[in-house]
Amino acid sequence: GLLSIIQRLKGSPEQELRIVLLGLDNAGKTTLLKRLASEEVSTITPTQGFNIKSIHSHGFKLNVWDIGGQRSIRPYWRKYLGSTDLLIYVIDSADQKRFEETRQELAELTEEESLMGVPLLVFANKQDLVTAAPAAEIAEGLSLHTYRDREWQIQACSALSGEGVQDGMNWISSQIVNRKK
Repeated sequence: GLLSIIQRLKGSPEQELRIVLLGLDNAGKTTLLKRLASEEVSTITPTQGFNIKSIHSHGFKLNVWDIGGQRSIRPYWRKYLGSTDLLIYVIDSADQKRFEETRQELAELTEEESLMGVPLLVFANKQDLVTAAPAAEIAEGLSLHTYRDREWQIQACSALSGEGVQDGMNWISSQIVNRKK
């Protein structure tokens, strides 16, 4: 099964992967990145520019680029997309006023030539909030079912509590293993 494949891969030198972490401002990208790196998540400030962290997961070194989501920074996203192995897109599930804006940004991103065929993991973040839309509703609103050129997954999570985050990471590791076949 998956575990034996991962264990076999662990015997080989650690493979590095480039992951770009994007989403609108205040979606929870930096909180998610700190959660993945097992760092304190109680004080997070808006990202001006980008953060990079190397995270060791399932025998892989994941170099994660967390790029600010403010409107003024978004035009620069494209400069970071080269050699991307996986795209993580984070959505504030409780900020329904911005769903259309986030849908448009994601649609434009997935049209980028450098991201053609790159697997997409959408974290439907802030599920711990009472006003959060369910992941299935968000997937429908983002028209994820129309993405035929790539593997994609939507994962409900709370970056603050960590709930659902590991499930997303497990999906990422399954993508890595399937690509090696």
